Amino acid sequence: MSKKNKTSTAKQILWLALKFLLGILAFLLIYLLTALLLSKFTVAEEINAPDELDIYILTNGVHVDLVVPTTYKDYNWFQTVPHLPGGAHDAEFKYLAIGWGDKGFYLNTPTWAELKASTAFKAAFGLSGSAIHATYYKAMTESETCKKISISEEQYQRLVEYIHAGFTKNEKGQFIAIDTEVSYQGYRDAFYEAEGRYSLFKTCNSWANKGLKASGQRACLWTAFQQGIFSKYE
Repeated sequence: MSKKNKTSTAKQILWLALKFLLGILAFLLIYLLTALLLSKFTVAEEINAPDELDIYILTNGVHVDLVVPTTYKDYNWFQTVPHLPGGAHDAEFKYLAIGWGDKGFYLNTPTWAELKASTAFKAAFGLSGSAIHATYYKAMTESETCKKISISEEQYQRLVEYIHAGFTKNEKGQFIAIDTEVSYQGYRDAFYEAEGRYSLFKTCNSWANKGLKASGQRACLWTAFQQGIFSKYE
């Protein structure tokens, strides 16, 4: 191959690489703008529903959990989410926070400093499994990162059904605990196999947002980020 042809081939490769990079940047920009726009549209809460019990939304600044009372009348979450290190079956635990997300992120990325490019790529494009993170709390304190929502019993039942549908179940209908030593809250939290695949279009926060819609609460039309959800409860 002549020197001229080599130079031409190198330029073509560089041009293709540049177009690929620009394409990725354009996609990300469109994605972010679309997520921002759709999060501005509010799905209104159901009217005339009685305030019979309280749930919460809780964020760590990135990820939103749906928080439910551990027991309410005949429903007891200790019976369906029992597998916690040390067995958090203490009457002092009044609330259970439940979040859905990418399995790789949950189990292999305890801090952002430990995030691998391969984990992020698989999560973004739905190439890895999903998991549910369940954490027991003794109390919830309202703040900028924790908002209380009063709902009806019927709305709560719909929320429970929505959360249940997120868990993978064994032949006996039981939730499947993931055998891992990873824990964010000591003996108070555990991970479970979950249905669906995380992606840019089905994130941990879009899952929580959909749960709010399923139970008739204020929510975004769609959102990928926690800011969209919490903007409805300022």
